[in-house]
Amino acid sequence: MLKQAHPEQQYLNLLQDILDNGVWKISHSTGVKLKSVFGRQLRFDLSQSFPLLTTKKTFFRGIVHELLWFLSGSPNIKYLIDNNVHIWDEYPYKNYKLVMEQGKVPELTFEQFMDKMKSDSKFVKKWGDIGPVYGVQWRRWPAGDGREIDQLGWVLKKIKEKPQKKHYVVSAWNAANIYEMAATRKESMAIAPCHTLFHIVLHDGKLCLQLYQRSADVFLGVPFNIASYALLTVMLAQVAGYPPGDFVHTFGDVHIYENHFDQVKEQLTRKPRQLPVLKLNPKINNIDDFKFDDIKVEGYKPYPTIKASLTPVGGF
Repeated sequence: MLKQAHPEQQYLNLLQDILDNGVWKISHSTGVKLKSVFGRQLRFDLSQSFPLLTTKKTFFRGIVHELLWFLSGSPNIKYLIDNNVHIWDEYPYKNYKLVMEQGKVPELTFEQFMDKMKSDSKFVKKWGDIGPVYGVQWRRWPAGDGREIDQLGWVLKKIKEKPQKKHYVVSAWNAANIYEMAATRKESMAIAPCHTLFHIVLHDGKLCLQLYQRSADVFLGVPFNIASYALLTVMLAQVAGYPPGDFVHTFGDVHIYENHFDQVKEQLTRKPRQLPVLKLNPKINNIDDFKFDDIKVEGYKPYPTIKASLTPVGGF
């Protein structure tokens, strides 16, 4: 009997695939070169393990807080700042900087701006709003007739009533809020959603989720995305009353930036270790009741972090 490959090997194979077969492109907003392939897929059986990658340390605390922020439906990053998670900080500063360059607000460096965001509740309430990003679309989709549609709430309600239906799709891609198509900057998301939509089905008695990600920074972003949507799948399964099944990660354009090549090659020398175990508070049966302390991983023993610079793209 053939030994089954480690689930993480799929990700490492994707890295190698891009190095070997990717075509060269240039990031339109930064000028940074990248290698890209189109149309790939990973699959993780969440009934067997939790795919928090081990060949480099992944920022699980940030993953949990970001997902809880998405689930809250808030457009404001105050929750993330309060919990010392700074992966979205650049976007509100972009908005402030635009008004600053018009002479309408005091001049602040990024560091000064963030200090004020942390210390001044009125300031963060005004400037921490980055538009109708993921959580807003999931939980408060702005309908044309003025309603706010809770897509995720609808899925959880309907899947209990009609578990065999196949139309449980949650989309973050709202054309009216994409920056090239939005009527005003205020109505635009800070960035067009990269993880565009997800589809939930019950299959063989298990809750499964497929993510379509239109654009993916495979070295920095994808390990984060894998763990985030795997976590979401397990949380939804618990709330819906089913065991978790497969998380399927489908990609459009998946790429490695040129300034990450050395780091990718280092990661490819590492052999995957045993994946950790995810533990959720079993008492939680409402998706809005999850708190940070209700979500833990046990047995996570990754290789050290491999540092690389983020290439910020998209948005205005």
